[in-house]
Amino acid sequence: MAGESEGNSLQSFSPKNESNTTSDINLEALRRRVRKYIEMHLYQAAIFWADKVASLSNEEPQDVFWLAQSLYYSGQYHRAAVCIKSRSLHKADLECRYLAAKCHFAGKEYKEALDVLNVNDSNHSSEKPTDNLDVDADDDVASAILLLKGQIYEAMDNRGLATDCFKESLRHDVYCYDAFDSLVQHQMLTKEEELDLMKSLPFDSHCSEDEPNIVKFLYETQLKKYDKPSDLSIPPEISMLADNLDVGTAIAERCYYNCDYEQSYSITTTILNKDPFHLNCLPIHISCLMELEKTNALFYLAHKLVDLYPESAVAWYAVGCYYLQITKTDAARRYLSKATTLDRLYGPAWLMYGHSFAVENEHDQAMAAYCRASQLMKGCHLPLLYIGLEYGLSNNIKLAERFFSQAQSIAPEDPFVLHELGVVAYQNGEYATALKYFRDSLKRIQTSEQTVLPEKWEGLLNNLGHTCRKLRRFEEALTYHEHALMLIPQNSSTYSAMGFVYSLMEKWAEAVEYFHKALGLHRDDVFSNTMLTSVIEQLVKETSPCINTPDELLDYPFLPTYFSSTDSHRNNEPSDIVTEIITDDMLADTTHHTNVSMDIEMEGVE
Repeated sequence: MAGESEGNSLQSFSPKNESNTTSDINLEALRRRVRKYIEMHLYQAAIFWADKVASLSNEEPQDVFWLAQSLYYSGQYHRAAVCIKSRSLHKADLECRYLAAKCHFAGKEYKEALDVLNVNDSNHSSEKPTDNLDVDADDDVASAILLLKGQIYEAMDNRGLATDCFKESLRHDVYCYDAFDSLVQHQMLTKEEELDLMKSLPFDSHCSEDEPNIVKFLYETQLKKYDKPSDLSIPPEISMLADNLDVGTAIAERCYYNCDYEQSYSITTTILNKDPFHLNCLPIHISCLMELEKTNALFYLAHKLVDLYPESAVAWYAVGCYYLQITKTDAARRYLSKATTLDRLYGPAWLMYGHSFAVENEHDQAMAAYCRASQLMKGCHLPLLYIGLEYGLSNNIKLAERFFSQAQSIAPEDPFVLHELGVVAYQNGEYATALKYFRDSLKRIQTSEQTVLPEKWEGLLNNLGHTCRKLRRFEEALTYHEHALMLIPQNSSTYSAMGFVYSLMEKWAEAVEYFHKALGLHRDDVFSNTMLTSVIEQLVKETSPCINTPDELLDYPFLPTYFSSTDSHRNNEPSDIVTEIITDDMLADTTHHTNVSMDIEMEGVE
């Protein structure tokens, strides 16, 4: 049997040659042809000739590597990994090790990918990103390996090690944008950590003399998204980048986080007209469509994305946003869940998923989704803001304040965060502090006196009115309530609040008028009914029964004694509001929480 086995070897079936030499074959020409076919995306041709070159060269490592490379490009990941590992090339060559690990990663075999990268570490006990790199490894290859390790750790939900790997990858090669993009787009760093990273990167040693400023500028445009768009200045030597789509996307994101939704929408529309599927721009554009309530445009965009990119998370995210916009929460949750299934690290989808529960006051499920988003978006303030908002709506003021403070540490001037901190201060009876927060929030969204505020900020204006009333600044309170009426004219609670302010000012006739208006819009308003009765009583006491009657007639003897001039004079004296009947606490002036939509940031969005 042994002899029979030897006789049936592969070589026994090969065509017989007089000579086994390949000196007459130009292998370099065939190798160039393999590379050419890869560049032309003719992968089957590349595989065919790479296989032949590997056989003709007696499986030289470089030829086996290009065969595995061709298999990888064609999507045959497991076959490519076997091609390298069966010859133990991953143990001897760093590039082969990288390619084999990348094949396992593409096939979602994360543990196997790490085993390949850690092949020289027998116990795998070290968790330092650079421990398994060759000492004399090329910086570009080392950077690529660290990037891959970071991607593997992130896929395994080990975001701490993933962050370390991405940082080390950038330190080996500051041009490795994949590592930078992973840190920024996945919100893996806080603002302070972003600044520390930029200071630690060796721009001067890695870049030529005229390049450090360019690389720094391009990176910083994506880091400081909470700064004002006007703070972004393009260096003169790269002024042509003003029309670059990535730079435009960074400006649009800044406009969004500064609540200038119209300007952000204008920029993203221009970008998508040039590049309809710019992946970094699409989430911002979708958020702007929601903020500006452009439902038809959102439907068209979502439909187009799903048709062209059915396996993309952003496509189903757009569909979920559309259904949430038209208040079909069940459908929204279904499509947003699909987006998180396709990419479970996609933070915006988790935020919107939480919104779909929040609009139905399902606080626990909303907070679960927001907590997941917070884990994925460490450097974004929105998940913390929404968690605090849910705690506030659940009357857990202490926890709400804690999360709002954390959100403020990330985005110190975000108007939504400032507004919610004002709400907490108001509920704690700290009215001066609340007024400061509310005014700071209004200042952030009202860039000029001509700025027209969206309806969503009606609650902020009314809260300013309530706070000024508590501080007995009645004229200011009326001004803010009047501005709130300009945004939503048919709000009964605003009329009721104005009536109460007039009653505190002892302007009974005006108070009666506004309470009547409030009841005309909401006839079952208990507070307005109670106040109207009390104010009418005060108005009757303050009003003479003989209006416009000459004083001489009041002295006629046939008049009853209770119409005497002394009584009339006494009744015309201003009286205090009947606090034992109506008190300030009876006003249903629970401060309004802002109805904050996406961000994305995001962002965003807020």
